[in-house]
Amino acid sequence: MVKTLDTGAVLEVLRPVQDPELCKSLVELNMIRNIKIDEGNVSFTLVLTTPACPLRQFIVEECEQAIKTLPGVSNISVEVTAETPQQKSLPDRTGIEGVKNILAVSSGKGGVGKSTVAVNVAVALAQTGAKVGLIDADIYGPNAPTMLGLADAKVAVQQGPQGEVLEPAFNYGVKLVSMGFLIDPDQPVIWRGPMLNGIIRQFLYQVRWGDLDYLIVDMPPGTGDAQLTMTQAVPMAGVVIVTTPQTVALLDSRRGLRMFQQMQVPVLGIVENMSYFIPPDAPEKQYDIFGSGGGEKTSKELDLPLLGCIPLEMSLRQGGDRGIPIVVEFPDSASAKALKAIAQQIAARVSVAALT
Repeated sequence: MVKTLDTGAVLEVLRPVQDPELCKSLVELNMIRNIKIDEGNVSFTLVLTTPACPLRQFIVEECEQAIKTLPGVSNISVEVTAETPQQKSLPDRTGIEGVKNILAVSSGKGGVGKSTVAVNVAVALAQTGAKVGLIDADIYGPNAPTMLGLADAKVAVQQGPQGEVLEPAFNYGVKLVSMGFLIDPDQPVIWRGPMLNGIIRQFLYQVRWGDLDYLIVDMPPGTGDAQLTMTQAVPMAGVVIVTTPQTVALLDSRRGLRMFQQMQVPVLGIVENMSYFIPPDAPEKQYDIFGSGGGEKTSKELDLPLLGCIPLEMSLRQGGDRGIPIVVEFPDSASAKALKAIAQQIAARVSVAALT
């Protein structure tokens, strides 16, 4: 039977098209909206579950191919937007008003580039149009302000109905709070657990975050007070574990990973940083300074996804020192491409977890 070119026919041919991550019909998920038909011109809005959808172009092309099967179609126009879903709530943990998803970036040991990953993933998500915040929860060694070019920023403290409220600093599309804004550069933080617990809760609940799609928490290394406070205070959409290929880093990362699993926080996957070194004078060469294949082996053993492998480039380190994330300064570099792909994978997995 010849189909008439109308809204019903468009929905009918789009019904078999699925979201590749959710494996459900776009029509059933209410991701197809605002269908308009003007003679042979068909337009509609495709509402994705994240601005950082890694399969965005694939989904658009699938929709276009389906609509082309209808008679009389001369032109197809697709407007792509996104509505990030809210993570699932937990009865014993208090969420943050306006914040849809809280994610931790963690590691078992220091020096694996966890803060570099957290900062660049946050900026990469912001570049897609997502609203992003970042908590520098490494109270004893706050580095995020330097990496985000906010080392000299001042955070305003205002009086709110429930006490002091911090106004986060902002750069590269990311809102940031850090202990680095509250102390002098050379001032050590000599605190026991209860004080650490208090400042992290302040960063969670007493900051004017506004509406955020993702609030990323750059955790300190290890499995101590900061990790316990985070996992017990707020519902978390998931955690990303950062490691390097070397054995000692992998062993520590497994311990940190198991801690989050015991606290019932979903582990979104593993990121292998410093996978290999690319010399600036010979970009075609690669050197496995810290070994190779450790992240992939661990992900298979633990049945967790390997979200990506980030090469070590001098520009990655230099950008962190200068306060210009590599996804901003050198977006076409191997490291930036890996970090942007990791950000997309994280966003996709968060959406799947929230909608299934």
